[in-house]
Amino acid sequence: MPRRGESVPFAFIADADRFRSNVAPPPRAQRSVAEKAGSALFGLTVVAGLVGSLILGVPALDPDRQSEHHGPTAAESR
Repeated sequence: MPRRGESVPFAFIADADRFRSNVAPPPRAQRSVAEKAGSALFGLTVVAGLVGSLILGVPALDPDRQSEHHGPTAAESR
């Protein structure tokens, strides 16, 4: 297989340091009060959902409370 004369397959990658741009990106736009309030409300909703699922889920996983229920009550009357 013949070797090529360049040290890297893509010579323009090796020369990329010479082509730095002097154009600065535009500054970030400031978020409005409504956008900040919306983000805070969304975060609070997510946290409240997680806390609510823990409050409802932890008692259901308690093994002592599960031993109280042996089966459906409708089957006992037969």
